[in-house]
Amino acid sequence: MRRYFGTDGVRGVVNTDPMTAEFALRLGRAAGHVLTKHLKHKPHVLIGKDTRLSGYMIESALCAGLTAQGMNVLLVGPVPTPAVAYLTRSLRADAGVVLSASHNPAGDNGIKFFAADGFKLPDSVELEIEAALDNLPPLPPALEIGKAVRVDDARGRYIEFLKSSLPRGVRFDGLKVVIDSANGAAYDVAPSLFKEMGCEVISLFDQPDGYNINQQCGSTYPETMCQKVIDVGADIGFALDGDADRLIACNAQGQLVDGDQVIAILADHLLKQGKLKGQAVVTTLMSNMGLGKFLEQRGVQMLRANVGDRYVLEMMRDKGCNLGGEQSGHMILLDSNTTGDGLMTALQLLCAMQETAQPLSELAKDLTLYPQKLWNIVMEKKVDVLSDASVQTLIQNAEQSLGNTGRINVRASGTEPKLRVMLEAESETLMLDVGNRLVEELTFTIKTLM
Repeated sequence: MRRYFGTDGVRGVVNTDPMTAEFALRLGRAAGHVLTKHLKHKPHVLIGKDTRLSGYMIESALCAGLTAQGMNVLLVGPVPTPAVAYLTRSLRADAGVVLSASHNPAGDNGIKFFAADGFKLPDSVELEIEAALDNLPPLPPALEIGKAVRVDDARGRYIEFLKSSLPRGVRFDGLKVVIDSANGAAYDVAPSLFKEMGCEVISLFDQPDGYNINQQCGSTYPETMCQKVIDVGADIGFALDGDADRLIACNAQGQLVDGDQVIAILADHLLKQGKLKGQAVVTTLMSNMGLGKFLEQRGVQMLRANVGDRYVLEMMRDKGCNLGGEQSGHMILLDSNTTGDGLMTALQLLCAMQETAQPLSELAKDLTLYPQKLWNIVMEKKVDVLSDASVQTLIQNAEQSLGNTGRINVRASGTEPKLRVMLEAESETLMLDVGNRLVEELTFTIKTLM
């Protein structure tokens, strides 16, 4: 059983177990030992972070644990999560670490690890690190501790990497772009990137102060971005999350384009270029049935993985696919990077617009999404309520009410004490009627189980 690692690393409220300086120090020692125990050279571990105030504290504690265990540390400062994945490979580090809680509020933080190849750690390695926390390895002699150095050009390296993912000579001169950086890790990288590509850039929420990351902005609050696109007559808008590994877009009319729509656009674009591998796209249990029909009409299979971009990536590698993603905006373009990358996704959308000479609103316009809604049932504590027979009966009864006109997915959050209930159906009325009734019944039943 996992004690600390969720679907996206260790995450929690700062100064509350496990997101404390003491835990970060111990985790640094345990992780450093596990990730580098078979190396024959002095290990190097790279650490990047987003713009949360607590990033300084967690970074210092984690760095202390790693160096105490004999690791050298490369500190790259505030950079997007996908930048850490790339820089870990580029700088030949033996492991990479991101300090971020993604789209969560500023009071939360998280610790996520990458292996030397830039891919997230498999479950087995995370469990090994958890085991090492209970039995920390001995400390090395005094003169064998590691040292920490800062890498000053990390953001510039990442921008060049992003540009290199495009065909040589491609520019986007004349396009007006609104970019919402969520006061997060891409606050400097995002506007700089699009300006270098020739865009006229209207930059929003690019003044982080440690407290305002994701605060009424970014991919979970895209309304301001949408309105700005309308107000300034922009061609497209992009909203990132705090660590810039996910993207929500909007077209020139200010209409949102979510992850399912982005997958449809990118899949169609790659297919026409003959570059879609595996004749399939990997999505999750949350992806819309309408996307499946859109892909099926093009002879492309839609494979569903468990929720979480790590599971999307695992299935992509297993099935030989190069495109996958989540409805929430995590897009993995495996030919270019080893994790979700919001800015790379944005560049590929601009490429699709330019090469087809069509606005975003025209791309994948024949995609029809089913009415869908997600409910969150907050629990007093994390309990495996889904194994309860009465809960399963309620879900099965609701599924019978939908028949073959819709579907239900009920899952426990990997990071919070919540039960997530998703319904979609051809009829919005039926979807809401069945969904509201199921959530009400589940809420009552769960309270009796607490």
